[in-house]
Amino acid sequence: MIQRRKVIIGAIGVAAAGAAAGCSGSGKGNGGAGSWVGTADDGKQTVAAPVKLTVTPANGNTGASPIKPIVVRATDGKLQSVVVTAGKSKIAGTMQEDGTWQSTGDLAYGRKYTVTVTAADSAGTTSTEKSSFTTLKPEKTATVTFQANSMVALKDGKTYGAGQPVIVHFSKAVNKNAAEKAIEIKTSPAVKGKFYWRDDKTVHWRPAKYWTAGTKIEVTVKAFGVQLGKTTYGAKDASTTFRIGRQLIAISDNRTHMTKVYIDGKLVRTMKSSLGKGGGTTGANGERISYWTAGGPHVVLGKKRKHTMSSATYGVTDPKDPNYYVSENIEFCTRITYSGEYLHAAPWNGSLGRANKSHGCINLSTADAKWVYNNFLIGDIVDVTNSPRDLPIWNGLGDWTVPFDKYGRDT
Repeated sequence: MIQRRKVIIGAIGVAAAGAAAGCSGSGKGNGGAGSWVGTADDGKQTVAAPVKLTVTPANGNTGASPIKPIVVRATDGKLQSVVVTAGKSKIAGTMQEDGTWQSTGDLAYGRKYTVTVTAADSAGTTSTEKSSFTTLKPEKTATVTFQANSMVALKDGKTYGAGQPVIVHFSKAVNKNAAEKAIEIKTSPAVKGKFYWRDDKTVHWRPAKYWTAGTKIEVTVKAFGVQLGKTTYGAKDASTTFRIGRQLIAISDNRTHMTKVYIDGKLVRTMKSSLGKGGGTTGANGERISYWTAGGPHVVLGKKRKHTMSSATYGVTDPKDPNYYVSENIEFCTRITYSGEYLHAAPWNGSLGRANKSHGCINLSTADAKWVYNNFLIGDIVDVTNSPRDLPIWNGLGDWTVPFDKYGRDT
């Protein structure tokens, strides 16, 4: 009986070996052993490799950038689901062609994010892992606004004159190189331009020549998540668009006492004028005050239907000073400098077209001043010629007084 048992075990072993080679017996002449069909077990089992999960940003990261996507990758397995939460909020994401998962939703500063990943190994066994990270929390953030000039905001979608530069203002001082890289300017038709920094918060951008009529300008500042200073980051992205209307250029000649207005290269109006009388005085703080109208291209900054003008605005405050004055309700005022140069109605000036009698403004008849008030846009050009005093770049928008090769730096 013992011998018989050994034979049977041996026969099963042979049959098992045949099955392992992909064969089956006929069931004849094998003592019944060949009729057994199955899979041989040589004593070894195939074990699926464990899934390796990689989450970026890494678990425990406390200074993650909020502008970089969360990326989840599975090695030796396949992602089944990825859930990212910040408190009760969920962050959206999608599977990529390479099998990774990437977030598409916006992240925020200084928040903790938990990533829950479920993946399956090659045998189909699933497992779940969690990790968490925190985005950086800036010490300071800078917001972005767009200006037509320092007194007037640029209005999205509005129309401006051919001298209107792009002006981006940051609420805090910024690194100029970092800020310029964050600013994207597209124009149609396309033109090249340069940046000029008015101060460490405000940057201008202009092309080599006045804008052509109908140009469209799109400005995007991708500031969020960008380090704009040692401890300052952009608060959020900002964008705006504006367009250039007809190209209006007024040329006011200090010698001929005439102001001529050209629209798209065509002369449309000639106006008798009286510019700054020349000479000057000393202000209350010892500053030198000139009564010449500044020479060079000015840019229209704004308009007022009626405006009170006083010598006190530029430093002459003593009523006994012969240069002191207060003129109330001057009509149809179109401003061209921060220091107070205007084109305005001056019905009291009997020297229009003959002599310069003003304190620096461009005096016009009431009819001409009204026409200017009604037809000029913020951003239009008023170029004063033949004046012995130059307009400094900081007094209004003196951007066009500087040759392009000396203006700011290339973009």
